[in-house]
Amino acid sequence: MLLENNKSLVKLNTFGVNYYAENFISIQNEDHIKESIEFLNKKRQNYFILGGGSNILITKNITGLILHNQIKGINVIKEDLESITLNIGAGVMWNDLVKWTIKKKLWGIENLILIPGTVGAAPIQNIGAYGVEIKDVFQKLNAYNIKTGEKKNFTKKECFFGYRDSIFKNELKNKFFISDIEIKLKKKESPILNYEALRLEFEKNSIPISLENIGSTICKIRNRKLPDPKQIGNSGSFFKNPVIEKNVFERIQKKFPEIKYFQKNKKIKLSAGWLIEQCGWKGKKIKQCGVYKKQALVLVNFGKATGIEIKELANNIKEDVKNKFKIDLEEEVQII
Repeated sequence: MLLENNKSLVKLNTFGVNYYAENFISIQNEDHIKESIEFLNKKRQNYFILGGGSNILITKNITGLILHNQIKGINVIKEDLESITLNIGAGVMWNDLVKWTIKKKLWGIENLILIPGTVGAAPIQNIGAYGVEIKDVFQKLNAYNIKTGEKKNFTKKECFFGYRDSIFKNELKNKFFISDIEIKLKKKESPILNYEALRLEFEKNSIPISLENIGSTICKIRNRKLPDPKQIGNSGSFFKNPVIEKNVFERIQKKFPEIKYFQKNKKIKLSAGWLIEQCGWKGKKIKQCGVYKKQALVLVNFGKATGIEIKELANNIKEDVKNKFKIDLEEEVQII
């Protein structure tokens, strides 16, 4: 276990904001987890668990200790004629896993290609895209209690998955260090093309259905809308799409009949990007940050913006949406 001091985080967050960690440990195996927990309990330091840095906005130097999850490995633990169960280290990059499953002809997470971040962060966020969420294939995960060092197994039910949500964003936020997860994938062709933009892309271009074509088509769609963090600092979708009661939606629709929405069980999910665009923020630049010109959900760092400046931008957007639509936007990213 290597302890580093005054570690720059500029290359460890996709916004590319330059702050420092007082203490920093790269965790590459379960022994490192145990050693780090012993160190924390002995020093009684504050701590933060860092994965791929793709779903956070850092606004200050971080005191205490950062635990950087770097646990690797993709292993088959169960297999039959129809399915396969994988155990994956929490430090594996999610997109690397998706590309691996496509290469191995395994169905289930191909719609989640190009989502940044690590495997360990995926269930925390219950990542989702194009009609699929990780909870659809999730079996269980293993995690260590930061206070006690005890290893615990969490079943799907115990994770309390919701829309971009789980128990690890609520009651157990920052209280467990995830070491690995298990997912179950299908061997037989099981395409999910009910997301309109994806279905239309296949129909319009007469694309044959295959794992490779689903993956490459979603990459094309995402690249048309989302900037590459290596070129422009960003964290993907900054805000959640708000989910509201039907009677609230009907009130808004009377005033804004062109509003974009989706049916979600008995509730209505609104397009946060559309709400932001209607408030005039799409493509707007303030100092060194702004709203991406192709997708209003994405806040970007054009160069040397600080985390504070990006946070102020987000707050101004939230205020305008609240004033115009009486809707509260909620951040999808974690602000530190």
